[in-house]
Amino acid sequence: MIRTIFAPRHLPVICLLAVLLPCAAGQSQQPNSADQNHPQEPLTVFPHPESAPYFIFGQANVVFQGHPGVPAPYSGPNSMLARGEYKVSLVGTLFLGLQLYHHLRYNTDLIYDEESSGGRGISEALGLAGFTNLDVVRNPTLGSVPYMARAQLHQTIGFTSKLVDAQRTPFSLATRVPERRLDLRAGKLSMPDIMDVNGPGSDSHLQFLNWTVDNNGAWDYAADTRGYTYGAVAEYDDVQWSARYILALMPTVANGVDLDWNLRRAHADNVELEYRHLPLGHLLSAERRGTIRLLGFVNHANMGVYRTQNALAIASHTTPDITAHAPRTTVKYGVGLNFEQELTPDLRAFGRFGWNEGQHESYAYTEVDQTFELGTDLTGNRWGRPSDKVAVVGVSNAIKRNHQQYLALGGQGFLLGDGRLRYAREDILETYYTAHTWRGLFTSVDAQLIAHPGYNQDRGPVAVFTVRTHVDF
Repeated sequence: MIRTIFAPRHLPVICLLAVLLPCAAGQSQQPNSADQNHPQEPLTVFPHPESAPYFIFGQANVVFQGHPGVPAPYSGPNSMLARGEYKVSLVGTLFLGLQLYHHLRYNTDLIYDEESSGGRGISEALGLAGFTNLDVVRNPTLGSVPYMARAQLHQTIGFTSKLVDAQRTPFSLATRVPERRLDLRAGKLSMPDIMDVNGPGSDSHLQFLNWTVDNNGAWDYAADTRGYTYGAVAEYDDVQWSARYILALMPTVANGVDLDWNLRRAHADNVELEYRHLPLGHLLSAERRGTIRLLGFVNHANMGVYRTQNALAIASHTTPDITAHAPRTTVKYGVGLNFEQELTPDLRAFGRFGWNEGQHESYAYTEVDQTFELGTDLTGNRWGRPSDKVAVVGVSNAIKRNHQQYLALGGQGFLLGDGRLRYAREDILETYYTAHTWRGLFTSVDAQLIAHPGYNQDRGPVAVFTVRTHVDF
């Protein structure tokens, strides 16, 4: 799964130069949080005009990750490798945007995104529900040939002439927008760009790396193997709240490359409500911002049922196969909660809760039926490096009883399958330090400690260590 934004043919050379560049004094990543005694410098290699009708931006991300080995009395086809290993992944994206029409209350953007993903993840991204590197594509046979990641038409319709400041992003070019507005999008997209966004816990390039930290693990969001789908988005934004809806295509098979274009047979409905200025923020200080988001999803696709496949396997004395059923449309649903809260000017807390019904096949994201997450991050103002950041988070993932039995009987999911299972929750502790080294160059160190990888008490714990280099062009 990839959430990135330049990496065409010269990406490895660029990344090598980035690693070799010397460290310089860090500057503020967010202008509002900068120490006024430190002059601000651009946080991109090249300057980007705010008023131009076009936007050209690139990112490159290199992750070197390894572990010393996993204590394990047995392994299966989808187990994390017991021996020590290391892998390198590299992802880059060239982002293009064009403001087709701009008016006081209306704005039209054309978005295009070309991406390349190379390298591999440890154990080919198998054996963990909370995998350790969000940049990794779960199908390594796809290679690093550049591909279209996003292609969207974005339309803003204002309901008032009162304008508010907006940050120019790769997904929206206007820097002033109506306070009350409707945003419409259609085309190829990544759903976590729009929903379940969390300030301290969504960016795998400068923050945490684990799949179930950066996204809600129980949200089986519609996507192909690379993490993209086609869909339509409607979002209403008001002063203190927003509401979003996405209709998206589901893959034809679990973790598949191809999408099913027959909406009567397969599609995903997703809704999210967001409320800003939490009461806790007012208790702490009028300036302490907080946000809470409530997410719900319903997937329609050709998904197997764990209980049915378990019963068939027990009756026939065979190994269950969640894909061995006649084609049919089944329904999977779930909910999620996401919050972030400023505690001091430099310190934030955040968390997630996710739940899905767990009876139907894990199909598009990862094998999680329930998740809890709580963490915090701290900027480096206190030690004179306002663009540095240090953070820690804990995550606990679980699956339902029928899903547990399926794996215990030797069944294979698209990520998990040790051949046996002595169940326990998969618990993850992750911490990182990101240092701003020069302009758009950042270097991070990251450590993850995982208890019961793949929900198996007979395996682990395992420690995974990471060095990451990131460049914003």
